[in-house]
Amino acid sequence: MGIIEPYNSSSPAQGRIAVTGKDADRFSFKVPTLRNVELTYPYFHDGEAETLREAVAVMGRLQLGWNYSAEELNDMVAFLKTLTGERPAIALPLLPASMDRTHRPEPFK
Repeated sequence: MGIIEPYNSSSPAQGRIAVTGKDADRFSFKVPTLRNVELTYPYFHDGEAETLREAVAVMGRLQLGWNYSAEELNDMVAFLKTLTGERPAIALPLLPASMDRTHRPEPFK
């Protein structure tokens, strides 16, 4: 993100480098699928874009150097909204209640 213009953020997040320690992974973030993108606000790794319209406008400017017209933004957002469908139901397992002798997990290192 930020091919034409740099992405400026107040977020301290540095991306995958926090896991790998490799400088090449600095500012590398997982990019989610566009399926149900209408429902996954706020947008970007730091939540800076509150609306899909704002996210599309920012990406166009930073990645392509384009300032979309209102009609172009409306068309792109309308298309992205067609990718919204029913969310699958996820049944979580019922776990037994913890007891005094239940093993406690150690924190991740």
